[in-house]
Parts: sequence; structure tokens; C-alpha cells
Amino acid sequence: MINKNSEVILSVRNLTADVDGTQILKGLNLEVKAGEIHAIMGRNGSGKSTFSKILAGHPDYTVTGGEVIFQGQNLLELEAEERAKSGIFLAFQYPIEIPGVSNLDFLRVAYNSKRKHEALEELDAFDFDELVKSKLDVVKMDPAFLSRSVNEGFSGGEKKRNEILQMALLEPKLAILDETDSGLDIDALKIVANGVNQLATPDNAVVLITHYQRLLDYIVPDYVHVMQDGRILTTGGKELALELEARGYDWVREEVEVVAR
Repeated sequence: MINKNSEVILSVRNLTADVDGTQILKGLNLEVKAGEIHAIMGRNGSGKSTFSKILAGHPDYTVTGGEVIFQGQNLLELEAEERAKSGIFLAFQYPIEIPGVSNLDFLRVAYNSKRKHEALEELDAFDFDELVKSKLDVVKMDPAFLSRSVNEGFSGGEKKRNEILQMALLEPKLAILDETDSGLDIDALKIVANGVNQLATPDNAVVLITHYQRLLDYIVPDYVHVMQDGRILTTGGKELALELEARGYDWVREEVEVVAR
């Protein structure tokens, strides 16, 4: 639910960025307030995943212009680790495997690192074990997954559920979900979507990046943005996603060009 008096969590103004010398973002503007869910849709190559990685601080992308303000601070001045500790969370389209590192240890280190940043006492192994087990029901995950190496041997759905478990523990101010629906069957999609809905509050915000309208049947966005050629061309409500499903993306550019004449 949109609260018009909510604080601005993220303000992106005229953001431009390159990767390997090729310009990907070409003047992107976006404002996200607390309590809002935003969906960014578009074809492959439109810049959606690039945008998510830039917000998270991926070193392969070079910002060449514009500004990104996160909770009043210049996000671009922060290293990736500082961004994560400050409340930025990115759920990857393709979560990586980390052999030899148990899921439980990985989650505990991440959680305690954030608590230390917030000047809070770190949880010992026993207390953290109780905490993480209390979060497993959010994504219907078997406790046995905690003793396995991070994502190693996990199915696509299990990897995505593990990402949402991380979100449940870290309680980010801004969660960016990069094609979380990719590769999920309908049952896994419902579990992941239900987890996201449980974790969305009036005090945080969610940005969903997706190709398909089906995710938005389960996580209803306040705003839908259409991205092409490195910028947001148009914005609407959930009905815009339905129109994209029916008509594709070409009409968006055509209408924008007509308005610009």
C-alpha cells in the first residue's frame, strides 16, 4: 500500500553507466519510497540487471553520470560491503554456489556483520541457530539445508528460496530482486512470492526486476516501470504489466516517440 507521506528510500537521477566501455544506462530516473513495491520490466539487454548490480556495487560497472541517493546518503561513494550493511539487499538471478561453506555459517557471518555495523551485540551460535530456524517457515525450507554448503546441489527453486531466507534474516531497507521468478515452477514461485509479501513492510521497499507478468499475480506492485535502452520509458500500475503481456514492448517506444514530437 502506498503511503504518500513515506520517506524516500532511493532516489536515482539521470544515472548513466558503462560496462567494458559500452554505455548501458542512459539517463535512468527512479524514486522509491518506504512501503512501496516497484516492478521494472523490459526485454533482455534493456539494462535491468545492470541497474540492480550498480545499486549493489558490482565492480564491473562504471557509473559515468547522475546520482543515487539511498536514505539521504550518496550510495555511489560506498563500497559494496558498506551498501549491504546499510540496508541494500540484492537477490541474484543466478545465485552462486560456495562449496565448503555451510549455509548456517554463511548466514550467521552475514547477519552478525550487519549487527556489528549497527553497533548491536553479535549473536552467538546457539542464539543464531534459534533465530534462523524461526525464519525457515517464511520460505518453507527444511532445516537440513542449513548444514549444506551454500547453494551447492540446490535446485533452482531452492536457491531462490535461500535468497529470500537471507532477506528475512537481514531485514534490508531496500530489497532488489533480480528475476527471482526465473526458472521457478508454479509451486516454488508461490512460496518465494509469499515470502516476499511477508517481508514487505511500511518501513522498507522492494524493487522487482522481471520479464513476465506472472510474478506480479502474486506480488502486486504499486508501480510498474518499462525499461528500454538503459532508461525508464513509462510508468503505470499493475494494469501496465497486463498490457505488456498482451501487446509486447514495441508499442511503448512508439507511444513515447509520438508524445515527444
